[in-house]
Amino acid sequence: MTQTQDPTRSRTFSWSDPAANAAHVGRRGGLELLQAMIAGELAAPPVMHLMDMARMDVAEGWVAVELTPQEFHYNPLGTVHGGVISTLLDTAAACAVHTTLPAGVGYTSLDLNVKFLRAVTVASGTLRCEGTVLQRGRRTALAEARLTDAAGRLVAHATSSCLLFDLAHSPA
Repeated sequence: MTQTQDPTRSRTFSWSDPAANAAHVGRRGGLELLQAMIAGELAAPPVMHLMDMARMDVAEGWVAVELTPQEFHYNPLGTVHGGVISTLLDTAAACAVHTTLPAGVGYTSLDLNVKFLRAVTVASGTLRCEGTVLQRGRRTALAEARLTDAAGRLVAHATSSCLLFDLAHSPA
């Protein structure tokens, strides 16, 4: 059985060249870099447009990002896909770590441990994901992220470890 797609359910998005921002990573501290993105001085990363993430707030050791669930986030069961939720949690936790890094220091996620606590749908309203650094050492950092719905209910939680490295000797 073939279903016809509803033309009103379509999505188009665009993004800026991510290399332009990558050039600033080694020259600016993480907090300064994220603040420049929020201010519009630098473009948001493409994943923000892909996922339709909205507002971001930052402070040292803390990040909040918002997303309003849409049908295009859904899995076959009619709820927001766990990968979308995990991406929000990873973004908030990793960016919280990024806010603590000086110029010339990079990071990458080592792991992400997610607990899904309740289903998310368009009826959940705007989701807010807050990431906080729990501990930062010379080589690793530990952060957590909490995802709440519009009613303030916790819908998912994650912890993440990040590897910190000198960009001059990047593992990439």
